[in-house]
Amino acid sequence: MQQPNQRGRRMAQGANPLAIRTKKYQLDKNDYTRMALGQVWSKSWWQALIPLVLFLLPAVFSFSWWWVATAIIVTLLFVLLRSAQVMSVTQVEQGSPLFEKLTYEVDQRQILLKRNEREGMALTWDMIERAQKKDSGYMLWLQPPTNAQLPSGWKGWVARTFQVPVFIHMPFRIFNSPNDLKLMESYLRRKNLLA
Repeated sequence: MQQPNQRGRRMAQGANPLAIRTKKYQLDKNDYTRMALGQVWSKSWWQALIPLVLFLLPAVFSFSWWWVATAIIVTLLFVLLRSAQVMSVTQVEQGSPLFEKLTYEVDQRQILLKRNEREGMALTWDMIERAQKKDSGYMLWLQPPTNAQLPSGWKGWVARTFQVPVFIHMPFRIFNSPNDLKLMESYLRRKNLLA
């Protein structure tokens, strides 16, 4: 609770004393690409089989090496286009805040991503879909857009089917103490984000 100063006015509330403050960290674009591609292809590897099977079906009825070559080429093109879609996050302007040098301030209400003392962005806990504890640190996966935020028709279907994962990576080395790591894990468990 704020105490009045000598003139009877309340002073501005300072930073939350229970907040976790991290060291500055910048996610490398290559690391993001590697982690995002691993996530995409571990979930949707079966999508690459669809063009392969579709273009191999005619070869079952009338075998020709042209059908086999076409099936392989179309499948490779699909894999390359899907991978390029994931890698494009590192190139577009909307994705640039993910790759800036930031400090994180985590408390029970939100996660502040701070560029400096005056500039930053707040993420509330409901904007995070799930969290994973990896060997290198925590990965906080952001909520995908809702159906109301996506376009309608075939564009909406494509956007839903081929979503690119967006996440925040917080390596263990940016935390200042083991107590900060324990507090971060307790926040994630209380918010039911960490299994």
